Amino acid sequence: MNRQTLIQTLPKAELHVHIEGTFEPELMFAIARRNGVGIPYASVEEVKAAYDFHNLQSFLDIYYAGAEVLLHEQDFYELTLAYLQRCRDDNVVHTEIFFDPQTHTERGVPFATVLGGIRRACLEAEQQWGITSLLIMCFLRHLSEDAAFATLEAALPHREHIIGVGLDSSEVGHPPAKFERVFAAAREAGFLTVAHAGEEGPPEYIWQALDLLKVSRIDHGVRAEEDETLTARLIAEQMPLTVCPLSNLKLKVVDNLAAHNLRRLLQRGVCVTVNSDDPAYFGGYMNQNFNALVQALDLSTAEIKQLCENSFQASFLSETAKAAWCRNIRQAV
Repeated sequence: MNRQTLIQTLPKAELHVHIEGTFEPELMFAIARRNGVGIPYASVEEVKAAYDFHNLQSFLDIYYAGAEVLLHEQDFYELTLAYLQRCRDDNVVHTEIFFDPQTHTERGVPFATVLGGIRRACLEAEQQWGITSLLIMCFLRHLSEDAAFATLEAALPHREHIIGVGLDSSEVGHPPAKFERVFAAAREAGFLTVAHAGEEGPPEYIWQALDLLKVSRIDHGVRAEEDETLTARLIAEQMPLTVCPLSNLKLKVVDNLAAHNLRRLLQRGVCVTVNSDDPAYFGGYMNQNFNALVQALDLSTAEIKQLCENSFQASFLSETAKAAWCRNIRQAV
C-alpha cells in the first residue's frame, strides 16, 4: 500500500479545527446573498486571491469579515455540515471542533443560535456517517477577561453540549496568563481546557498554558522546541500538540514545509498530531496536510500510523473508544 492510499485508508481524529475557518468562499457567497449581507469581494476568485497572508493577524482580518455573514441557525448548520462532509471524504471519524461564540454574539447573534446550528449538523453526521464530534468553545484572547467571563456565563446553560474551553485569536501580546481566572472558573464548572500557544508566541506561553490554565492539550506548540526543558516536559507528560502544518506554512511560521519540525518532534517522542486549523483559508483539509507532510518530510508508513494513533490518544474520547480506533489502525497497517 503506498503512503497516499494509507493516509486515505486510516481512520483519523481531528483535534484542531475552527468551524469558522472551514467557510469556503462558495458557501460564504451563497449565505451572504441569502442574508442580504454585503462582503468586500466581487467574486469567489477575488476572495481566494486575498488569501495571501503574511502573519496571523492578516488572516484574522479576513476570517472575521467572512464570519459577518453568519446570522441564523441554518447558516451554522450548513457551515458545519460542509466541514463534516470533508471529514467523511478524508476518513476523519472523530472531530473536536472549535467555535468562537464571541465572534457572533458581539454582532447580536444569540449563543443558542450558534450552538444549535453546529450541533444539528454534528448529530446528523453521526447518524448518517458515524462521525462523532465534541465541541470546544474558544475565548478570543484579543478581547478582555471580562468578555471571556461573560461568554463562560452564557455557555453554562449549554454545559452538557460543550466538552471544553480553549483560547485562540491574536497570540502575540495576549499571554495565557491574561485568562488564568477565567480558565479556573471553567474548570470549576466541569470544562476541560486547551489553549493555543507557541505558534507565533514564545515558549513561555506554553509554560503558562500548562501551569496556569492547566490544559489537557497545547494547540500548535511548535515553538516548544526552542526550550529543551519544555520539550523534555512535553515528552515526559505525553502532552499532546495539535500541529497544523499547512497553516504554519501559510502564516509564515515556517518558510517551507521541509523545514517544519513535526517529524523531528515525533521522532523524539512528543505526542504530535496533524490537523487542518482553518482549511478553507490555508489550502488543505486533513488528508491534504498529511500528503504535504509526506512529500516535504518523507514520512514513513510507521510515522503516518503513529500520527493517526496519536490523534485518538490525544482526543477526549473514552479510553475504550481510543483503544478500539488504535486497534483498527494497527490492523489496517
